[in-house]
Amino acid sequence: MSKILPDVLINCFITAGQIVYKKLKERSDQYAGRGLVRTQESKEKIGGSDDVYVGDIRTAESIAPAIQGIDALIILTSAVPKMKPGFDPAKGGRPEFYFEDGANPEQVDWIGQKNQIDAAKAAGVKQIVLVGSMGGTDLNNPLNSLGNGNILVWKRKAEQYLADSGIPYTIIRAGGLQDKEGGVRELLVGKDDELLKTETRTIARADVAEVCIQALNFDEAKFKAFDLASKPEGTGTPTKDFKALFSHITTRF
Repeated sequence: MSKILPDVLINCFITAGQIVYKKLKERSDQYAGRGLVRTQESKEKIGGSDDVYVGDIRTAESIAPAIQGIDALIILTSAVPKMKPGFDPAKGGRPEFYFEDGANPEQVDWIGQKNQIDAAKAAGVKQIVLVGSMGGTDLNNPLNSLGNGNILVWKRKAEQYLADSGIPYTIIRAGGLQDKEGGVRELLVGKDDELLKTETRTIARADVAEVCIQALNFDEAKFKAFDLASKPEGTGTPTKDFKALFSHITTRF
């Protein structure tokens, strides 16, 4: 069984993408993992292996070789806003952000994800795991104003496209991502951004990566969409039973 981890240089989930790729390689007895990056430089950064393909998700033709022959696809691509130069926090005010040319949310989070979904469907992929972000139920979410990109709007559009594609899917809307150790917290699933109203609205990138892979193992994760966060370390019981976690989810979108 082959799995492919799309990863892009301009990607706020790039660390999570690398973690998923590493986890798949560590489980070579269960998966034949592949990676997808945008540049040769990015490929070299993660080892330069022959199973890492270089392609631009904004161009359908360039990702076709990576998609051919796979069984499952994990999408972690995202546009990333950059801070405009010259901001001085000592002077007060708020920083301004922008997206680089060709790398705005419409191009990356909508067109790029649509291209991946279309290519996967044409290749007969059996499941797609898509990592998005909490906050998409609120058009006034501050993330939408960054660089005037409406990033959550375009993410939701791609999620809806996947849900309507007919391909078995798992849509993970992650909370605020943290660079912390995984596997030591109790994971929480929710819907409709309910977790954003609580104190538990963050999650370790390593935990997101693990949920991506575990979603490939259980039918209970298919045709599901959910928010994902975790309790603080030291509270609750670290999540080990992923079948039970997915079984608690009832939302299809």
